[in-house]
This record gives sequence, C-alpha cells and structure tokens, in this order.
Amino acid sequence: MKLVAVVVLLVTLLQQGCGNSLDSCQGRCGYGTDSSFTCQCNQHCERYNDCCSDYEAICKAGSTSCKGRCGESYNSQNKCHCNSKCSQYNNCCSDYADLCDTGSGMITDAEIKALSETLYVLDSNKASASELIVEPQALVPDSETGSQSDLSPRLLFRYLNENVLFARPTYAALLALLDNYNRMTGQTEDFSPQQLAEQDTFLTETMSNTELGRELFAFLYTKGVYPSEDAFLQDLKMMWFGLYSRNNNKMDSSGFEHIFAGEIKGGKVSGFHNWIQFYLLEKRERLNYYSHSFDGPWTSYPDVLGMQFMWDGYYKQVGSAIIGCSPEFDFALYSLCYIARPGKQCRLSLGGKELLIQTYTWNNSSYGDGKKFIGSAFPSTPRN
Repeated sequence: MKLVAVVVLLVTLLQQGCGNSLDSCQGRCGYGTDSSFTCQCNQHCERYNDCCSDYEAICKAGSTSCKGRCGESYNSQNKCHCNSKCSQYNNCCSDYADLCDTGSGMITDAEIKALSETLYVLDSNKASASELIVEPQALVPDSETGSQSDLSPRLLFRYLNENVLFARPTYAALLALLDNYNRMTGQTEDFSPQQLAEQDTFLTETMSNTELGRELFAFLYTKGVYPSEDAFLQDLKMMWFGLYSRNNNKMDSSGFEHIFAGEIKGGKVSGFHNWIQFYLLEKRERLNYYSHSFDGPWTSYPDVLGMQFMWDGYYKQVGSAIIGCSPEFDFALYSLCYIARPGKQCRLSLGGKELLIQTYTWNNSSYGDGKKFIGSAFPSTPRN
C-alpha cells in the first residue's frame, strides 16, 4: 500500500508540474493561439478572456525585459528579443546581456562597465586640456554624412604637445607601428624582423608596463579567460596582428591595421578609428577634415567624435575615434570588448556615461584552435 501511495503521489506531482507549464506564459509571450495550452499569451487573449494568469506580469509589464524569456524563439510581435541572434539584428531587450548572455568567460555587462570605469580612472597617459586642443567646427546630421562637403575650414587638431605625449613609451610604440602598413587592400603585407619586434614592443609597453594593461589582464585572469600573462599577450598578438585577406586572396590586412592605421578598399576608407593616426595625417596635409556627426558627452579627454574626412582622395563617411586617450586605453577597450563580446555591441561606462563599441569577427579564416581574428571595431555614443 505504501508503494502504491508513493506512485500516486509522484503521478500527481508530475501532473501538477505539466499543468503549471500549460498555464504559464513563461517563454511564450506573443505566440499565436495554441490549443494544446490551457491559456494564451498573445495580444488577442485579453479580447477572448483566455490569458494565462501570469500574462500581465510576464508579457505586458515585462515585455521590454528578458526576465523569464531567455532563449525564446523569435516572434515578430515582441517589442524586443532575448535569443542568441538578437545581438546580430540589434533588437535585444536592454537587460539581455545581464540576464541571458554572459559572453566569453562568463563576463557580464555589469562587470564590463565596472572594469571600463576602472580603466578610465587608470588612464594616466591621456592628453590633458593643455596638451590637446580640438576644434570640431561643423556638426552635420546623419543624413548628410555622405555629402562629401568640406564644412570645416580649419584643422580638427588645433594643438598637440608632441614633446610631452610622444615621448611616453606607449605613444612611441604606437608611432613605430603606424608606418608599417600598406593601406591598399589586395597587396600583401610583408614585415621585417624589426617591424615584428615593434609589435611585441607595443604589446609589452601597453599591456605589461602600464597599470591599466595589468588591470585588464588581472580581470581576464580571474574570469578564467587566460591562464597566464604570456597566454594573454600571445593571444592579443595573434588576434590583432595576425594577417588575413580582405581582397584578392592576399595576406593584406589585420585588426590592428584596419582599426588603428586605416585601409583603402573599394575606393573608400575602411576602418581608421585612431585619433593619433588622424592627427599625424592631418598635420602632413594628407587628410582633410570635413565635419563631425556626433560628439560624445564627455567634457574632458577621452571624448568620442564621429568624423567625416578625405584621406588622399578617399572618403570616410563616419570615422569614429576615442579622442585624447592613451594608446593603452584605446587598445585595452577594444581588446576587452572583442574578448567579451565578439561580433556584438559592447556597453562600456566612462565617467558615468555610456559608450558603445561594436565589434566584428573575421570569419573567413582563423588562428590557433579556431579562434577568430579581429575584423573591425569602432566606438559610438548611444542615441536617444
């Protein structure tokens, strides 16, 4: 009799469990009417008075949240989404990363924002207001960024104290790299032993010899992303400096060249998101600044500008860059975002204000055990 009672009890509990799943909107918001369920979770259920009891809490009040919705199938009726492809289509709910997608090494959005604030404070090599003066001049709407109109008669970079900034080891290491590249895609890059050594020097100076770089490694180490500093530096070298082909099957590009030095592809400027490279080319009269389409909310450096410019006859519609930061800060933010949010939007916080960095993986080739090179990354400020 005891055995029969136990079996009856288990059957009852299982039936209750199944019944609960049929009577809940968990993971079902916006779905069409399904007669296999005892209640419904779409906009029509209120009209027909057959909504599940938790419809109001999960589907209406929580319609812009991923709470209880992680991994649900795409449904066009939903205001925002909580599946693995929402980042690709830029339609995730605002709390998707915190609740559903912890990214590489179980790194949450909150942790990324906290770390970026720490790196912001540690950027002791950034330019001060007395060392760098920019004059943004013309501001244009997004609809006019392709007009190729020179609306700014003066230089963007009005003053830079090169004697102070360029004497610092991380700046010097970056300057040594910027002239190592052929900007035209479709032409093989060929590095000398000296140029390869300059890549190592840049990694050492920015990541090993600064408190900022050591903080980034310490964070990634505690999250289990890298077992040692050597592994960290080696992976950065491959993902940033490893060559791949953007054009004509030539080993003509890398993440570093694309983002920091800039490239020309299809008659247009491709990449180019570093303020120091911009300053150098403008100073040499090879780059003509036209206008800007957004200016970040920061009142000191680093700031973010979205710039329109002509580089030796090739146009860039929006070349965004973090202005006035140190090379190690630039490199650390891009590296953090690519490691934690490859091919996705990465939400940072600098001085209490949000910065977005969109990263892209290079999917046509890989290194090591199927790891992806950096295809691109660029900063932007959230729009209201």
